[in-house]
Amino acid sequence: MTEDDAATAALLEFLNATEAGIAAAKRLIKEAKSINHEPAWDPNKIKWLQAQGTSGPYERSEDLASQDFKRLVKDLAQHHGKLSKEVYFYWLFTNGSTVGRKKRDQTK
Repeated sequence: MTEDDAATAALLEFLNATEAGIAAAKRLIKEAKSINHEPAWDPNKIKWLQAQGTSGPYERSEDLASQDFKRLVKDLAQHHGKLSKEVYFYWLFTNGSTVGRKKRDQTK
């Protein structure tokens, strides 16, 4: 094998390794984005019931038949049981299957 052949082989080996590294990096980035992507849920597709608590009226749901409810519960679990979206504050009850929501105070 000549010096030129050895240099060409080394360059091709380097390019193949670089290509494999780039492909792996793209895959990892894509996976990370899908993991960190906030689940899409529509609160209007969830059945809410009026309730009264120690801090006043709120709405609650245990709509286990709704995929949106299931995604909301998953999203709440990822946010330690509490989150705000649009004009509502949402929380997950300790039973893990009931969600409450209350309009946030917009004056603050």
